[in-house]
Amino acid sequence: MPSRKNVQTTHIESQQIRELHRSLIDIVSLMNRPQRDEQMVKDAGIALDRALFPLLVGIERLGPIGIVELADRTGRDYTTVSRQVAKLESLGLAERKQSAADRRVNEAVVTSRGKAMTDKIDAARERNARAIFATWDAHDVSELVRLMRKFADAVSDEPENPGSS
Repeated sequence: MPSRKNVQTTHIESQQIRELHRSLIDIVSLMNRPQRDEQMVKDAGIALDRALFPLLVGIERLGPIGIVELADRTGRDYTTVSRQVAKLESLGLAERKQSAADRRVNEAVVTSRGKAMTDKIDAARERNARAIFATWDAHDVSELVRLMRKFADAVSDEPENPGSS
């Protein structure tokens, strides 16, 4: 009996895959530069240590989020992230609490003061994005947003070891 599984063949050439990968490396490399975080903090008009910046944003966007997951998403060691979240707590920007689902898990959540800070960061990010896309056609921006979301969803749906099945 033939399979009823819907298989869609994607038509992508090796050169396109290489160019996509190169573009992603360029973007990730730019986004991971410490100077970018420092500039965003400056543009937002806030006082926040550069190392705490991505954690605060991650907690606000993804929270409540476990400290282990936050460490994994930021590519940092658990103990380092735990210490940095403690610093965010001491600044009144985040707080830790036990997970309602699993009391063994400590989760970080943003406080109202932390949310006010990420709102300033969002405003700075929007100003920067408007400058970047100032010469882009509205349709191109819409397509970029749509395709980036589609790509992010597809990548997150991929198994950890696709070649091992």
